[in-house]
Amino acid sequence: MTLPPPAPGRTCPDRSVLAAIEFLLLDVDGVLTDGRVHFHPDGREHKAFHVHDAAGLVYWHRRGGRSGFLSGRGGDVVERRARELGVHEVMLRRVDKGTAFAELLQRQGLDPARVAYVGDDLLDLPVLRAVGFAATVPEARPEVAAAAHFVARRPAGFGAVRDVIEALLQARGVWDEIVRAEGRA
Repeated sequence: MTLPPPAPGRTCPDRSVLAAIEFLLLDVDGVLTDGRVHFHPDGREHKAFHVHDAAGLVYWHRRGGRSGFLSGRGGDVVERRARELGVHEVMLRRVDKGTAFAELLQRQGLDPARVAYVGDDLLDLPVLRAVGFAATVPEARPEVAAAAHFVARRPAGFGAVRDVIEALLQARGVWDEIVRAEGRA
């Protein structure tokens, strides 16, 4: 297995660090979505999520990984998507992501070295700097790319999260088995 290419600012941790990740924490807008927010005339919000990211979360969960969403915004659509995907922690409307992350570590009994985080903007920096594996998307702010270990190949909202999950599952040595099972295992 080849490690993912490093981001501009940090060297990617070695395979053993990636293999030890237990919890995948994700920003929502600009990571799981393309960052655009659409409003219906009645005020409801619309966001689009990619099925490749969803399938990646299913594979991650099947292999014992836990996951969470951490967003400065909120919305019923995000809560619904989290329920559909079996996400373990949903922290919405949290502008102070560093404090939210500390609370998550306490609640889940996690060491920050065993957490991967994917973020794209300045509010994500405290978490990206604290985790064992910091990842971002190609559209991220330059300061965020500099704080990341890994930049996904695919754009935000179009499979970037799947890139991160595949890197983690490859490090665990289980990705080829998932492929051989055609995604059913």
